[in-house]
Amino acid sequence: MGLVNIENKDVKLIMVGGKGGVGKTTCASAVALKLAMNGERVLVISSDPAPSLSDIFEVSIGSEETRITEEYPLYGLEIASDVVLAKWKERFGAEIYEVISSFANVDYDFVDYIGTAPGIEEEYMLSFIIELVESGKYDVVVWDTAPAGHTLRLLRLPHLFLKHMEAATKFYMNMYGYLEKLKDAVRFKASKRSLLEIIGSWEALSERIVEFIRDERITKYLIVTIPEALGVKLTERVILEFKENMLNVENIVINYVVKDADCDFHKARKAMQEHYMDFLKSTYKGTNIATLFLSPYEVKGLERIADVAEALFPSSRG
Repeated sequence: MGLVNIENKDVKLIMVGGKGGVGKTTCASAVALKLAMNGERVLVISSDPAPSLSDIFEVSIGSEETRITEEYPLYGLEIASDVVLAKWKERFGAEIYEVISSFANVDYDFVDYIGTAPGIEEEYMLSFIIELVESGKYDVVVWDTAPAGHTLRLLRLPHLFLKHMEAATKFYMNMYGYLEKLKDAVRFKASKRSLLEIIGSWEALSERIVEFIRDERITKYLIVTIPEALGVKLTERVILEFKENMLNVENIVINYVVKDADCDFHKARKAMQEHYMDFLKSTYKGTNIATLFLSPYEVKGLERIADVAEALFPSSRG
């Protein structure tokens, strides 16, 4: 069976996650290509520290949105950590400095220190993607996320986002008790906004992001794994944390599955894989599970990616 509820026109964001080396980028690229072949304007983004969209599509893709093929409305973006943090600083730096400098004499570079907080990158990426979606520039964004440890951090957004933005202020005082005394008195010379108004805008953005990623109609989660112990264990961890954060994984892709065992090596490997595949299927009976067989060929170029797309969306075959 192929993927379900991905081709729905209401879907605006598809997040593809999993541990490194399981074929995340291949699956994200195939999903993006399929949707573009359907006529949707698609942006596939990689925020992996070692992005490989350029390699798989055999097109130079960097930190600027790049058209991948003239045949379909498909665009790519490889966004490195330094670019994400630069964009984050551009978006929030002035406000953060405004808050900090009202209580302490610090250099603007202190904003960079706040930008190194764990999870900031994922938080900004979601804000950035939501802005792209709401701009109407693309019908759908496919996000090839960083390996699962990074992805799991974004699930804590309701708690992390505001805490990060408040961190600098809390550094200088016990914020909340002091704020109650100052909330009506503290004003800023440039913006004439109160401290709580600025923090309130951050909180509203955080809530909007959380609402977006929890809306099953517009945001879909696809987990890619392999039928081996480490892949299965990490998949269990990811799905458990998704459920704890009220996020639903509708599709799991089991990649690199041996189809025809024609030698002792492949027979042993197939038997090992079947054990883990049976475990996944019995554990996640309510989740759609798709299988990708091990290919003798390297997946590079539109033709090979289209083959993967056909395997992921078998009902669409002509």
